Amino acid sequence: MNQNLSSYWIFYTVANAGNISKAAKELYISQPAISKSIQKLEDGLECKLFSRSSRGVVLTDEGRLLYDHVSEAFEALNEGEEKLKRSIELGVGQLKIGVSSTLCKYMLLPYLKEFIHRNPHISISIECQSTNETLKLLDDDKIDIGLIGKPASLKTFNFYYLDNIEDIFVTTKDYLRNLSARGVKKSEILQNSTLMLLDKGNMTRKYIDDYLQENQIHVKDSIDISNMDLLIDFAKIGVGVACVIKSIVSKELADGTLIEIPLGIPIHKREVGFAYKESSKLSTSLQTFIKFYESYTPEDF
Repeated sequence: MNQNLSSYWIFYTVANAGNISKAAKELYISQPAISKSIQKLEDGLECKLFSRSSRGVVLTDEGRLLYDHVSEAFEALNEGEEKLKRSIELGVGQLKIGVSSTLCKYMLLPYLKEFIHRNPHISISIECQSTNETLKLLDDDKIDIGLIGKPASLKTFNFYYLDNIEDIFVTTKDYLRNLSARGVKKSEILQNSTLMLLDKGNMTRKYIDDYLQENQIHVKDSIDISNMDLLIDFAKIGVGVACVIKSIVSKELADGTLIEIPLGIPIHKREVGFAYKESSKLSTSLQTFIKFYESYTPEDF
């Protein structure tokens, strides 16, 4: 485009008004300034855009051709402005959240349910993967916020604490009875069981591996399982001893479906919360979500 937008706006206003004096009042500029702008536009386009009449000015054939396109352009701009205003008024936006499948199901969903109810025009996308992967996506600016187990180092992340989670080992009464029949002592259950743990590379798995190593618990047999729900299901049918989050199996512990293995040294509780990158320019959607979770506590959480 060889001319600036203001020149075309003056041209468009004069064409609609059909009179330079009237256009000058609408634009709050002098008539000479309008005439100079039109002359400059005509010189740049190398054609006459207006011809004078007794009533004012009228478009030439060339002017009419240009007006049709300029009119469409300004109408499109006006439409864009109106859509933007409506979007802002409605709170339209997008929010990308990273979270593990376990935390998504048992911790994030209650927040999302109420947030979506209050902000129906913000579209949510979920990236389900381990906390380590979530932190990488945050670092690469590929997601807006993550629900994570608090890492040893937060680096450049803001962290908002939600709750503690407690890891425990569970199995069935029958599995414990069979171990006892083989002469396994209560203090040696983990060493002599088939331990079912989350896949390696998961932050929870590393946390449990560190616990086992620090307490010199040497595992003879173990199974890597992809998610917490499968760990619980396998534990229920007596495959072995599973490491799970205590709050998730509270019902099974209460009705005796699963039994918690007593530990001489309990596993330290871990902090869980929302994290986002400090250096990021926060989108309106993310700011809305942050204000929401800072003031909201799910009833069933």
